[in-house]
Amino acid sequence: MAPLIAVIGCDGSGKSTLAADLRARLTADGRQVAGTYLGLRSGVMGNKIKAWPLIGPWFERQLSIRAGKARDKGGKIPGLPTALVIYAFSLVRARRFRGMLKLREAGVTVVTDRYPQIEVPGFYDGPGLSAARPDSWLTARIAARERALYEWMAGYVPDLVIRLNIDAETAFARKPDHKFASLQAKVSVTPHLTFNGARIVDFDATMPYDEELALATQAVESVLA
Repeated sequence: MAPLIAVIGCDGSGKSTLAADLRARLTADGRQVAGTYLGLRSGVMGNKIKAWPLIGPWFERQLSIRAGKARDKGGKIPGLPTALVIYAFSLVRARRFRGMLKLREAGVTVVTDRYPQIEVPGFYDGPGLSAARPDSWLTARIAARERALYEWMAGYVPDLVIRLNIDAETAFARKPDHKFASLQAKVSVTPHLTFNGARIVDFDATMPYDEELALATQAVESVLA
């Protein structure tokens, strides 16, 4: 397959910007390069639900609470409907992942914004139903199917992972609509993700962006060479 470059990091670290600019630079050199977003976009979906007349804000709040319980290590998945919603989001991610594989099979280098992992369940692009315990045998089966889906995706090891490190305060200043505790959790986990032994380069996401882009481009060029 053609090379796979993954850009990962906490919200606010500049993943999307760096991934887009890397694609632009590589394309300008005459290479066939495409980008794939491998996140869930659950926040975008939540904002759409909030916009529903009358019940939108209440319904979105209930979904958020239940999803939070499913991500709680040591907690319990709050019912089959919640499990189905989380599993549906994972299926959407898997569909994008299959599209990414088809591009690579066609000889197109791919730069991804985020990448699925199985080291930390419940958040950070990990399986959503593997942190809390199932409340029934059916929920357990759905959780097992989702886990297998993530193991399949994580089995495709990127040729290079660009890991953007940032402190929680800077991330929150850039993403004030996010919960600070959630950003703290992602910041603490970021340095420990290994992505099945992938080659990883670390960058300080608070450095001047031109310098960061130049270093990231150099790292990618060394892999493509």
